[in-house]
Amino acid sequence: MRNIKAMGLLVLALLTGLAAAVYATGWVSRQGSIASNKVVVALVDIELGSRINAQMLSTVDWPSGSVPDGAFQETKDLQDRVAKVGLLRGEAVLEGKLAPVGMLGGLSAVIAAGKRAMTVRVNDVVGVAGFALPGNYVDVMVNAQQDRARGDEGKQISKTVLEHVLVLAVAQEAGRDDTKPKVVSAVTLELSLEDSEKLDLARSVGTLSLVLRNQIDKEKVATAGITKSQLFGEKELVPVSMPAATPAKPKVFGRPATVPVVQCVEIIQNSARSLNCF
Repeated sequence: MRNIKAMGLLVLALLTGLAAAVYATGWVSRQGSIASNKVVVALVDIELGSRINAQMLSTVDWPSGSVPDGAFQETKDLQDRVAKVGLLRGEAVLEGKLAPVGMLGGLSAVIAAGKRAMTVRVNDVVGVAGFALPGNYVDVMVNAQQDRARGDEGKQISKTVLEHVLVLAVAQEAGRDDTKPKVVSAVTLELSLEDSEKLDLARSVGTLSLVLRNQIDKEKVATAGITKSQLFGEKELVPVSMPAATPAKPKVFGRPATVPVVQCVEIIQNSARSLNCF
């Protein structure tokens, strides 16, 4: 009886193993029948602004139905191209992640069309404790003294002058794959030409501060700034315009003019009355 049970278990095990083998063979054959194409991927981590060469790249099989747009099939097509974003190892190299053909590399290759790169001096406070890293967005605030008007003392004011500004680099580093804070002495920002002029004037008239903002928050908020009296809730004195004084009549010196005297006489004639003046 025991032998029959043992034989039954052995046969069951053999059948289970055979079924698993058949299933695995079918799965492997199905995988082999999937059409694939060659796609160029990064063999090493590539920093933005770097010129790409064949030693940085490799090709892998990619399912034909999911090949991303802008992918390359041969590494020679990427020779001397410049990466405008950081690429991680194993990541597909796409046209949209590369600077236009002819760029020589460096930070200038990653500046967007119509934009400029401008560097401002910062410290650990102005630079948001080192969290203003490449790829982050900041607002620029200036603390300055307003122009004096009509002889009054100029008021101290803090105002946001630029919003949603991209940080291109900190010091001499432009890599965007590091989330650790870096306290540096300079930050390079991507600005339009008009905003570059605003920033240049702002840093010459007052003290700059960078305000870190959410990367997906693109809403701009217009503010009038805040003065010291507004900060402490003091009422500002509003100048009252005084009414203009009525000019005094000029005094006339000398002999006063003679005023003519009029005399009247009542005449009664034949019960009729009349008044004659002369």
